[in-house]
Amino acid sequence: MMGGPGYGYGYGMSGGGWLGGLLMWGFGLLVLIGLVLLVIWAVRASSGHGHTASGGPGITGPVGHDEAVTIARRRLANGEITAEEYADIMRALGS
Repeated sequence: MMGGPGYGYGYGMSGGGWLGGLLMWGFGLLVLIGLVLLVIWAVRASSGHGHTASGGPGITGPVGHDEAVTIARRRLANGEITAEEYADIMRALGS
């Protein structure tokens, strides 16, 4: 008999129903989103994008003399370095 289960349109593997199709589409969509995010991450990581290893914005170019002096003054004012360390920095910068 040709119309029973397992022959054509019966209860075989091909008749997953709407839930199986929905799950298949959902999984495919998740895989696609994951691939897009992976490509975006790879492009940003390869271009540098001005970020440090911790993910925050970093200094992208060399620090100029005036900027180095400003940073040293700010660190001294904040108490991050001592007056002796500040003097050493100024000597190293030639100021």
